[in-house]
Formats: sequence, C-alpha cells, structure tokens
Amino acid sequence: MKQAGEATVNAAGQGTAAAPPDLPVTGQLDGLFGGLGVRSRMVLSHLPLTVTVVFVVVAAVVFSPSALDDRQFQLALLAHAVLFAACLVLPWDRLRTEAFAVIAVLDCLAIGFTREAGGPPFNVMSLLLVFPVVWLAAQPRRYMVVLAIFGTVLSTVVPSVVAGSPPTSASMIRTIFLPLILSAVAVTAHLVAGTIRRQRQRLVDKEHALEVTLAESVRKQRLLDAVLGAVGIGVWVVDRNGGTVLTNKALQADPALAALPGNAGNGLLLPDRATSVPADATPVARAAAGVEFRDELYWAGGPKEQHAYSVSAHGIPARDGKDGGAVVTFVDVTTLIRALAAKDDFVSTVSHELRTPLTSILGYLELVLEEPGHEDIREELLVVHRNAGHLLALVNDLIAVASERVDLSLEEADLAQLVTEVVGAEVPKASLNGLRLDLDVEQPLPARVDPERIRQVVRNLLSNAVKYSPGGGHITVCARKSGGKLTCSVTDTGIGMDADEQEQAFTKFFRSARSRATAIPGAGLGLPVSKTIVEVHGGAISLASEPGKGTTVTFTLPAAS
Repeated sequence: MKQAGEATVNAAGQGTAAAPPDLPVTGQLDGLFGGLGVRSRMVLSHLPLTVTVVFVVVAAVVFSPSALDDRQFQLALLAHAVLFAACLVLPWDRLRTEAFAVIAVLDCLAIGFTREAGGPPFNVMSLLLVFPVVWLAAQPRRYMVVLAIFGTVLSTVVPSVVAGSPPTSASMIRTIFLPLILSAVAVTAHLVAGTIRRQRQRLVDKEHALEVTLAESVRKQRLLDAVLGAVGIGVWVVDRNGGTVLTNKALQADPALAALPGNAGNGLLLPDRATSVPADATPVARAAAGVEFRDELYWAGGPKEQHAYSVSAHGIPARDGKDGGAVVTFVDVTTLIRALAAKDDFVSTVSHELRTPLTSILGYLELVLEEPGHEDIREELLVVHRNAGHLLALVNDLIAVASERVDLSLEEADLAQLVTEVVGAEVPKASLNGLRLDLDVEQPLPARVDPERIRQVVRNLLSNAVKYSPGGGHITVCARKSGGKLTCSVTDTGIGMDADEQEQAFTKFFRSARSRATAIPGAGLGLPVSKTIVEVHGGAISLASEPGKGTTVTFTLPAAS
C-alpha cells in the first residue's frame, strides 16, 4: 500500500517515488523533497495556500480592519489554521494515500467561507481555489480531478446556503462560471502533471539504463575478446573501405585463409574449384560495399589440399556517416561437402540398382495382367502394380535429386493443356479432403518442354497443396504468359511455413516439424525434384508462404519462340 507521504510528493508535482539523489536530471525539487519525511512533505504541499492566507489577513488588517471583527470571518481563518495544523500533527505515514484529499476538499470549503464572510472586498479569495484544485488534479488518479471540481462547487454553494444569502446575479455567475473555469484548470493541471511524470520517469529510466549499459559494455568487451580468441571459425572484421580491422586466431591459424587479409581476400575460388573470384566480387569487397549474404560456398588452398568454406557477411551500421564496415566469417565445411557428395553417390548408386529389378517387376506384372485366368486376383495385382509404379517413381526422383539433372524429351506442347489435365486428375482427391480446386489458365500457352516432366512438376505442387491443407479450404492453379515467359502458380490455404522452413523447402529430404508431427506422408523430394526439372528447362521456381495462411509456389518456363 502507498503511504500518504507519497501522495504529497505527487501534490507537489513530483513522481510517485523519490528518485535517487545522485541523478542530476531530477532537479532541485527532487533534492528538496527526497530528504524530507512524510509529514514535512505534506506541510510543504499545503504551505503555499497557508502563506497566501496569511498575506490575506495582513491585507485585511491594513485595508479592511472591520472584517477581522466578523465572527464568521474569524471562524473561516481558524479553519485554515486548523487544516494547516492537521498537516503538522496527523500521522500521515499510517494513513492511506488518498487521505490528503480530505484536506484539499476542506481547503476549498474554508476558502469559500472566507470569501463569503469577507463580503465583496474578498471575492478575490476565489482565486485561492487554484491551490487545492491543482493539488488534487496533479495526482495520477483521474477521480482526483472529479474531487477538485467537486470541491470548487462546494466552495461556491455551501457557504451561501449556510449563510442564508439570497441568490443574486453575481452569486449565480460565480456559482456557474467559477467551477467551469477551475474545471478547465483542473483538467489542464492533470494533463500537464501526467506529462511531466512520464517525461521524468523516462529520464530516470534512461539514467538507470545508461549506468547498466556502461557496466554491461565493459563486460561484453571482455566477453567479445574471449569469444574471438576461442571461436573455431575464421572471423575477419573490415571497415567500410575494405581495410582489415581485426582477425581472430582461427583465421590466422588456417593455412588456406591466413594469406587472405594481406591481399584483400583474393585467393578464393568459386564452387567449381578452378575459377578465381574477381577482385570486385570477393566476400570482403562485397561486404565493405554493404552487401550482406549468408552461407555462400568458396574454396581456398593449394590444388592438392583445397578446403571448402561457408562464408557469411554481416554489416556494421555506420553512425553519422562514420565507422561502418562488416564482419565476414569463414566456416570450414570441407568434411560436410565430402559427406554430402558421398551420400549423393550412395543414393544414386542404390537407386540405379533398385530401378532395374523394379522395371522388371512392373513388366512381368503387366504380362500377368494381360494373361487370362487371373481374374480372381486382378484387384490384388493392380494394387501391387500401382505400388510398384509408385516405388519406381520414387527411385527416379532419388536419382534426379542425387545427380541434380534429369533427361528431357523436348517437344512442342501446350502448357495450358498439361496443367488442365493434371488438375482434372487431382479434383477427386481434393474433393475427398474438402478442398475446392479452382483453375485459371490462359489459352493457349505454347512451349517446348518435356510434357511428362512438366506434368510431374504440377502434380507434385498440387499433391503438396492437398496434403498440407488438412482443414479444407481452396486451391487455385493459375497459368499465364508474361513477356517471353510462361508462369504457373499453385496457391493453397493450408498450414503454411515459417521463414526457416521456407529457406529449406527445396532441400532434399526436408520435411517441416509440423508435417512430421501430424503424420502427413511424404519423402521430402517433391519440391527438390520440381526445382531440378524446372531449372533444366531453363526456368526458375520460387515459394512464398505464411504460417496458418497458406503457400504459393510459382515456376516460370521460357515461352515458345
């Protein structure tokens, strides 16, 4: 629970808690109130009104001595004295925060009685209402503004009722306009005080954050020195002109990389392991020019002992046009590259070995199906034939992704017709999954392609769209001609993919965590195979997705000339 002392600090226009005395931005008032007790702060909050009332008494002695003889005027002045004495003697540290509001409202009443008892010469006493009104309105609680307005109304109505004064035009004007004016003052004071509190709190927070930041920067500098010395990847920091700022021990100790800083990064080879990287296209030159990239493959070293490196560049933001530069990292991935090559060789070899017996199995099954006398097991034979065909297609996909090439039988074809045929074949499957399949195809779309391979691409994309839209929705297939290219896209309203999954979507055997968790079937080959087929045709394929909103896969092919 907050104490009344905190409320008096609010009343003086400060925050709800005293700021540390060593923060210069809190100003002189913080220095004054921060060292005082609860009672002293309450007295100081009430003091402006008390001092002004004393001046009023002095003025009355000088200019209107008869007013001091009035019993009601004396009682009103006594009320002011009692309220100030209450600020001195009450145990504010034991009372609730809102207790000070009682004093402020009674101040309004005391001012009203003083004005009423003093007569017309003391109408100016109404101005003293500003002190309790601002005191109340400056609090963060909005109901204090209502109390301030309520106190103003009381100061204009109650004294006239107690004195039995008949209403006059002057008193009616005061009863109406004085609360209106002071209401505006109260609202303004509340808004200004709130703004000051927020600004002050931001300054205090910034001061604390600065202290923490300074201490943290020292700790991070030591940590950075330790990390750069211990990290196992090569780190090369360059300025905006490509000059070396620092290199770490890992880069200096690597024989293939140690010479790079001395010749501005020249000495790297492209992925073909034979072509040197042009001087203006080295990772350091591109990084210094502001280009950021990740996981680009380069080779370095002598012809007998070349090493592969995954190179990334991250920019260092410039301040006021100065500093800047970039951090270039080199990760030795030679072992990984060799392992991937060995894996692809293994997959290719095994796939070729599997394709021969599968082709034989399918051939004999077709012969058996054509021979009479097997009608009683024909359905079972068809199931075997269908699954063997599916297995052969999977083996062919494995061979395609392992070799990253496919054999094409190019001929003149209509892409619109190919897409229409595949969509028509997929409609029943989509309907079973509660999906609406829309086709939007421009006619005709002539192209020189391998029809079966293009059907395979569209079939793969549609199959994915159906599988990854388990909750229903709709799938849209579009095909258009734009300039010298044909564009085909498949859009679904399924589960979508996040940014990390999109980066790996065309990676062989990749399947998202959600597809594995929901047991969606697949081998992770559809998109990689489609990518290989499209690129062999001289086209390109891309993917855009958002979790929970669906996916769009688009591929382009050269149009027939």
